[in-house]
Amino acid sequence: MSIQKVRDYFSQWGMEDRVMELSQSSATVEEAAAALHTEGRRIAKSMSFLVGDHPILVLFAGDARVDNHKFKERFHKKATMIKASDVERLIGHPVGGVCPFAVNDDVEVFLDESLKRFQTVFPACGTANSAIELTLPELETYSHAREWVDVSKGWQEANQ
Repeated sequence: MSIQKVRDYFSQWGMEDRVMELSQSSATVEEAAAALHTEGRRIAKSMSFLVGDHPILVLFAGDARVDNHKFKERFHKKATMIKASDVERLIGHPVGGVCPFAVNDDVEVFLDESLKRFQTVFPACGTANSAIELTLPELETYSHAREWVDVSKGWQEANQ
């Protein structure tokens, strides 16, 4: 099971007990926010894309959307989401539980600027009813993020 894979991953830092298995679904931003009693924008949603034939993950704030123009400028390819039927094989976790922890070796992880507004965020942990609360420095460290990127839109307007 994918949540055990993530717990095992976090055990190398003695953090496996911070992984939360929820009694209700956290597969969508709205469900995760309700299950965790937090704002939807603090949910770190993991979106999987193919850049050429290379799988990547970009973590966005729950209220952010992909900005196709910015994505193409940064990655030099159109934003092409991985088909749901291919996500688990290419990333290492099923749809609804995709997270940046214990992913397949060839997956690169990027963190979107939309997350920088928060002290802590809640990414999934491999299943559609799991999460962990992490500070941004922890998220950077444990996701092995390659870099911060600015490939989103929609969240700035919500903050005004």
